[in-house]
Amino acid sequence: MKILALDTATEACSVSLGIGARSIDRYVELERGHAEQLLPMVDSVLAEGGIALAQLDAIAFGRGPGGFTGVRLAASVAQGLAFGAGVGVVPVSDLAAVAQRIAQRDPAMRHILVVNDARMREVYWGWFTNDGVLMAAGAEHVSPSNEVHIEGAGEGPWAAAGRGLRAWPDLSERCRAAGATVCDDLLPRASEVLVLARAAVAAGQILDPALALPVYVRDQVAVPPS
Repeated sequence: MKILALDTATEACSVSLGIGARSIDRYVELERGHAEQLLPMVDSVLAEGGIALAQLDAIAFGRGPGGFTGVRLAASVAQGLAFGAGVGVVPVSDLAAVAQRIAQRDPAMRHILVVNDARMREVYWGWFTNDGVLMAAGAEHVSPSNEVHIEGAGEGPWAAAGRGLRAWPDLSERCRAAGATVCDDLLPRASEVLVLARAAVAAGQILDPALALPVYVRDQVAVPPS
């Protein structure tokens, strides 16, 4: 199985190429300039892996939620590369990518809350369960940090993860007081997008490139006055 994964939804810009169980990764954090970095990183991993785009089984991408420009960039580049190579795409949640990092780091964590910074005094957040297979435990949300529900932890050890916790220490403390292991240094990465995409490709869940669409969660940036 050969999959190329991209993610630019946050300040992290990353690319991973999976060839069987092997992965080749590139990762950098920057405030801007993702568009200038992304394609050279793609070329770099393909060259190291010794394969061409047309040899891929699919192209996966972080579909959001995240920064509007970054989410659009990953979706459009994945779509363009997939059309050119004649392969399908696999959209992967950027919240799930962070949850996957926790599941790999500590498989005992049964419940995972992911909180990514959404700017505009809000956070993107969602709950996941981990019983050997990572699953979303509900919808993805955008809200002020004080509206994040931590009651979804249920029984067993749980973790709260994502840079949104660093941006909003009050939420981090709420989670810690409720028994969470807090990991406030994590951003979504293409390496975890790749892990989640492998399962989707194995299940035949590959989409036409025309369906490489971003998921914003926040539908309105500004509401015009009535």
